[in-house]
Amino acid sequence: MAAPAQLGPPFDAQLDKIDGAVLKVAGVVVLGAIMSILDITVVNVALPTFQHAFASGGEDLAYSTVAWTVTAYTLALATVIPLTGWAADRFGTKRLYMLAITLFTLGSVLCAAAQSIEMLILFRVIQGLGGGLLMPLGMTIMTKAAGPHRMGRLMAILGIPMLLGPILGPILGGYLIDAVTWHWIFLINLPLGVLALLYAAWALPADRPEPSESFDLVGMLMMSPGLAMFLYGISSIPEAGTFFSAQVMGWGTAGLLLLIAFVVYSFKPVHPLLDLRLFANRRLSVATITMFIFAAAFFGGLLLVPTYFQQVRGEDALHAGLLVAPQGIGAMLTMPIAGALADKFPVGRIVPFGLVAIIGGMFALSRVDGDTSYWGYIIPVLFVLGLGMGATMMPIMTSAIKTLTSHQVARGSTLLNITQQIASSVGVAIMSVVLTNGLRDDPLVGQATAFKEATAGVTDPAAIREQLAGFPKVAEILASAGNDQAAGAAKLADAVAHAAGPVFGHSFLVAAFLVLLTLIPAYFLPRQHEESHLLDDEDGAATPVLLH
Repeated sequence: MAAPAQLGPPFDAQLDKIDGAVLKVAGVVVLGAIMSILDITVVNVALPTFQHAFASGGEDLAYSTVAWTVTAYTLALATVIPLTGWAADRFGTKRLYMLAITLFTLGSVLCAAAQSIEMLILFRVIQGLGGGLLMPLGMTIMTKAAGPHRMGRLMAILGIPMLLGPILGPILGGYLIDAVTWHWIFLINLPLGVLALLYAAWALPADRPEPSESFDLVGMLMMSPGLAMFLYGISSIPEAGTFFSAQVMGWGTAGLLLLIAFVVYSFKPVHPLLDLRLFANRRLSVATITMFIFAAAFFGGLLLVPTYFQQVRGEDALHAGLLVAPQGIGAMLTMPIAGALADKFPVGRIVPFGLVAIIGGMFALSRVDGDTSYWGYIIPVLFVLGLGMGATMMPIMTSAIKTLTSHQVARGSTLLNITQQIASSVGVAIMSVVLTNGLRDDPLVGQATAFKEATAGVTDPAAIREQLAGFPKVAEILASAGNDQAAGAAKLADAVAHAAGPVFGHSFLVAAFLVLLTLIPAYFLPRQHEESHLLDDEDGAATPVLLH
């Protein structure tokens, strides 16, 4: 493709504006991204509902089991992202984008029809395969339309779904679960998917497939299964309760070996599936490490918030969603500002302020218990967390992209997308195992859970009393209610919820220390202006920028 002509200084002001044509295309991208990201936050608030809905033998499923509905989605995202660049060149961005919407919508309908937790997890994989294509393809389409000179504001536009997801997802999910059934958190994607398809057919310019690189089949056969096996092993930790179980070590080690083989191999092909040579770029390496630690800590901790409101405070799904909304509102305030600042100032002078806000927020959440005030404590803390998130994520990505030449951007943004998805999966696994083990090890919560399992299906009062001998804390609470069994059960549930509050606080403390580690690589982010190379190719000509 011929390089576009340089327009010169008289056109600079015009080029700087986000015009109507760009906004029309942006509408398609944002709608597709909202579908993908909204679905993640909608499912977060539904996890306690899944524990009841798919209960077997009268016993609720473990939190670590239903968390697989989140993990399976991110696994599929991480697996398909590296294929996006090649597939876009081979089939065309418009055609592939519409296919991704179709696949995502089909997966959503199948999720709504799931009859077991295993079926739901499988159908979430299908959803993730479509969702994994939507974000990198959207970045490609937007960058073609807007150009590199508006990168910071472009990232802010792409950040809109990240703002709306944390606000609308939990509220919408909670409303649908309470007003109808959990099935509708997936069925809602059907009209959205049809609308997105029609909008994409109208708004996106037709493009011709132009295969430019050979497909790295060997790399895909090593990386995709290796990544899936490694993340499967990591994500099995909460269920196994230890890092050293056969399932965790077996799958994790096999996946790690395949990934090591892929790393060694990837330096041989001219066009590898993931171009690890780019890590020779110091700024990209620093941004990637910062992104990994930040995403693992922040998104892992974020998953616990709606569960805390439902399991500890007894809120229904809708109110849990409303209580999480201040975090999204905080991000909405800072993300556009951070995007504009990233065009003018070095990100090393922006990101630390966001990280400090997140660290402070996470340490504040570590002090929650079963009675912590909403308006006097939790809601302001969530708002501060949102302010920090909005000032952190997009500047980190902008820092990495700006330092690359245009022919490197597609491969560089693929690395960033993969990093974010792997980090999210690792973060969810770490926080799930911390919470699951914490609840199990708590004297009262652990006894109550074990007592419930031991008496599941038992109706004989004498047999239940006999079981109580092995659970003294439970017996003490039930005895305080006398012969009123209903009052005893209510007192036990209330005591367990209050005991679980500090366990959530300890889990947030782990997340806080992980975010604290992010300050180390963030210290090496650029704090002085560096010239962007996005308009420079090897021969100095300007070329369109592709983000995958």
